[in-house]
Amino acid sequence: MWYVQRYLRRHFHAIRLLKAASGGPAMPAIDGEPVLLYTNHPGWWDPLIFLAVAQRLYPDRLNYGPIDAAALGRYSFLERIGFLGIEPDSFKGAARFLRLAKAAMNRSDVLFWVTAQGTFADPRQRPVTIRPGVGHVAAAADKGLIIPLAVEYPFWGERLPEALVAFGPPQRIADFPTRDARTWHDHLTDLLAETQNKLATAAIARDPACFSRLATGRTGVGGAYDLFRRLQAWLAGKHFDPAHVREQP
Repeated sequence: MWYVQRYLRRHFHAIRLLKAASGGPAMPAIDGEPVLLYTNHPGWWDPLIFLAVAQRLYPDRLNYGPIDAAALGRYSFLERIGFLGIEPDSFKGAARFLRLAKAAMNRSDVLFWVTAQGTFADPRQRPVTIRPGVGHVAAAADKGLIIPLAVEYPFWGERLPEALVAFGPPQRIADFPTRDARTWHDHLTDLLAETQNKLATAAIARDPACFSRLATGRTGVGGAYDLFRRLQAWLAGKHFDPAHVREQP
């Protein structure tokens, strides 16, 4: 996690969690529950963002999640931090996914992350589509929470992008014992779309006050340009702030 956090700080301005409508924290309470988090899939960064969010909000949980076995071969370090290779679009891959997810839904010390769209998709693309696996897991399990998470990487006022995340409403599996896989699939698709829409509205507004900052990355342009600005500030007897847009504390 030290490496992951350092790597993300080099490539993002900040990681931000959308606050609840009340303005308070928006992290779901998961005490003692198995948890499957299913997400959209906007980019390569997703697994590392999941780990950073989990480490910040749920540090006592172990993190696991499926990833394309071919991609895992190219980025083998992901296997060392909890990501498990599967073969997508195959019976063998589907069976392995269900086996891993069912095991996770019997563990109260695990967060199981699933990029439910399967392939990269623009976060504003509609309609939102997800693969059927998460619905099958929900129908087969008899306990635990299934929680949508939306992710975006917009550019605001700095050189580096923001990593924005938002949780949707947790779904307690035990509350819907007769719901079949297709019904779960449709319901979870709608919830993820609602969560993505909520995050998109906040991302377009560009208001940092709507978010809690989970991590801070690099600010400013860097290199000779910031060195010149720093020198100007020093000669004027002023404090140098590399930020292009100053946020309210």
